Formats: sequence, structure tokens, C-alpha cells
Amino acid sequence: MTEATYPARHQLIEFLETHKEEIENEWAETPVFASRDRETAKEEAAALLTGLQRVVQDGAEEDSSAEGFTTARTVLGTLAARSAGGPSGSTLPDVSVLKEPVLRLWKQQDLSDDVTHYGAMVLATAISTLRHVLLEMELSLGADTILAQQEQLAELSTPVVKIWEGVLAIPLIGTLDSMRSQTATESLLEEIAKQQAKVAILDITGVTAVDTLVAQHLLKTAMAARLMGAECVISGIRPQIAQTMVQLGISLGEVVTRSSFADAFAYALRKLGFEVVHAGEVR
Repeated sequence: MTEATYPARHQLIEFLETHKEEIENEWAETPVFASRDRETAKEEAAALLTGLQRVVQDGAEEDSSAEGFTTARTVLGTLAARSAGGPSGSTLPDVSVLKEPVLRLWKQQDLSDDVTHYGAMVLATAISTLRHVLLEMELSLGADTILAQQEQLAELSTPVVKIWEGVLAIPLIGTLDSMRSQTATESLLEEIAKQQAKVAILDITGVTAVDTLVAQHLLKTAMAARLMGAECVISGIRPQIAQTMVQLGISLGEVVTRSSFADAFAYALRKLGFEVVHAGEVR
């Protein structure tokens, strides 16, 4: 802040304090707060004005991370949540309507043109930054929501199923990326520990392609399961995928493989000491 602008800013700070109640009353009547009862609307308007005063005092009207805007974030979050559920379907309250009342009151002051113009610019900038803060909050919330949905989808797309006492299966479908691979491994290992499983079947019938990274993931999962006392069986390797793996020089080492899930399940039962026979053969 330069020496030339300091007196003007000082007058602006005094104005916000002196006319605090007037501004709060006029703000409470705007659509931003109008859906609340009068007392609550005034309290929210007061909280927002307090943050704005701090911003003006600190000369930080363009900095959305300033302490004053941080103070205002709580009430902004409340306003945004209420607006999102409103009949208009908008996701953000239109805080730009707060400019008119405060600028009108400011311009009614008996001040020089330079001070009036400077103060109006500061106030308009501060309220515009409120809008930016709201957008940042919405983007952050949107990113968190997308991440949560991705995690939920990953969990849903990698279910661990108990198909027999001591036998677990995890059907993998589609493309395996790093997040799904990690989720699948963690889910499988947790269930192996929880159910004391002896055999875990990784069925890749629905996997569209297997490359080196996917093969490494399968091997790591099998090794981790073995360390926990369970044998991992990979089933559903289709001819095209088998050919691709051979061309890439990918080897699953000592991991047991079966052409179908049924074959893998039969292997698991034999591993546990059961024998599968046709009902007609039982006497």
C-alpha cells in the first residue's frame, strides 16, 4: 500500500465500521440471505462483512487465500449448500448482488472523487474475490466428490466373493489401472486375513488386455497372498491374451493358471481335500 492510498483506505475502513449495521441490514434483504429468517440472515451477513473488513484492512482484496476470506468461508459454505438445494437449481449464490448496497452507501459519503473512486474499486474487487472463493470451494468439493466416486467404483468393480469355505474369488473386469490394481490387492489380502482363506482365485475373463504392468500386478498379488498362507490361482486367460503375453515375454512364474473359473474352482476344492464327482457316480 502506497502512502498516497493509505488515507483513502483508512477512510474506507472507517466507513465499513461506521455503516456496519446499515450494510448488514441491506445485505440481509438480498437474495443471497433472503431464504433465511431475518435474525439468521443478519448474523450471516455480519459474518461475511467481518471477513470483508479484515480483507480491506489487510489490503488483500485480490487474495482469495487471505485471512479475511478464510474467515468468510464458513458462511460462504453455508450459503452455497443452501443455494444448491434451492428452486433455481443454481449451485452458487450470486454474491455479486452485495456490491450495489455497499457501493451506494459508499458513494453517498462526502469525499473527494479520487477517494470515492479508489474505495469503490477496492470494495468491488473484494466482493468479486468472494465469488472466486466460492468457485474454488465448489471446484474443491467437486474434486473430492469425483475422487470419492472413483474409489467407490473401484471397490464395486473389484468385489471379493467367498465361494466356499476357505476359497475366495475376485473377478476382474475391464481395464486394470494402478488404482484398481491397488484396491483389488488390498481387498483380497484383507479378506484372506479375515476369513483365513487357503485359496484365492483371480479371474481375468473380463479383462480386456494384459500388458507388462498388469502381469506384474497379478504376480505381486499372488506373492502377497502366498506370504499370507494362501495360494493364488489365475483363471480366464483367453487365447488372445495368452498370445500377447508370450509375445511380450511375460511369465507368471510358479503361479497356477486355469483356462476358466470353473476349472480354478475345481482346483481349489481339490487343494482343500475335496473331490468333485458326478452325482451318478456316487453310490
